[in-house]
Amino acid sequence: NSRGTVSLLKDSISFTDVSASGLFEGHDLLRRGFTSVKNELLPSHPLELTEKNFQLNQDKTNFARLRNIQGIHAPLKLQMEFRAVKQVQRLPFLHSSNMAMDILRGNDECIGFEDILNDPSQSEVMGEPHMMMEHKLGLL
Repeated sequence: NSRGTVSLLKDSISFTDVSASGLFEGHDLLRRGFTSVKNELLPSHPLELTEKNFQLNQDKTNFARLRNIQGIHAPLKLQMEFRAVKQVQRLPFLHSSNMAMDILRGNDECIGFEDILNDPSQSEVMGEPHMMMEHKLGLL
């Protein structure tokens, strides 16, 4: 049934994947390394998931401890303050240290890995402000 095979191929491959820029130019081999389906499905190390969810697990533990000590109002108030602090941000082309979140979590006096070797997505390279704002607002 060649007609069914053609329709499956037609449905699975879109024209945007095979565009003029090419399917092969989308992946930056020097920055991201070789692609592997196994790496996309499974973590590369058993502790990787634990490290990714470390802050979430620590927050859950702190909220549970706070609830047991002070009652339900304390973690609810703290979660409300976390949400309010997350909404306040700088413009997308300016680096934001998010100091208020560090103060709420008690990390303001600690020096960690991210203080010295920061996240590459928060690099000091500044983009064009107008383009970045239009992208954030969904105009592009």
